[in-house]
Amino acid sequence: MKPSKLGLYFDEFVVGETVEHALSKTVFESDNNFFSLLTMNHHPVHTNLDYARKNQHGQLLVVGTLVFSLVVGMTVPDISGKAIANLGYEDIKHLRPVFINDTLYAKTIVLDKRESKSKPDRGIVHVETVGYNQHDEAVISFRRHVLVKKQA
Repeated sequence: MKPSKLGLYFDEFVVGETVEHALSKTVFESDNNFFSLLTMNHHPVHTNLDYARKNQHGQLLVVGTLVFSLVVGMTVPDISGKAIANLGYEDIKHLRPVFINDTLYAKTIVLDKRESKSKPDRGIVHVETVGYNQHDEAVISFRRHVLVKKQA
């Protein structure tokens, strides 16, 4: 049996390549409630159905940082599985609302990569990820720099 592979080495990333991530997640009301409590985001648009029904979208909204966290997590097996560190996230955009029972998917494009100036055993990969719902509508996008090991 061949062991599963977690992530890519720096050398394996190809600038311009798009990765369609295999992981996906339907966001349940329990996910949203737990995340709201855990992160102390008690805004009623996330936790109070009566309040949410009387506001802009007429239904509960999934917490934006939960959407971000889930989409980042979906990328780990492909993008940051061999990472030493995520150096920074940038240009995070919430493009449309996510509702209870929406299913999230993600794609990542490799924008650029460069070798580390201070450590020859690693490099920095710059990627952009877009999260989609079940209607193939983009709901979130962000960029990040990932410090990744080179192959030995």
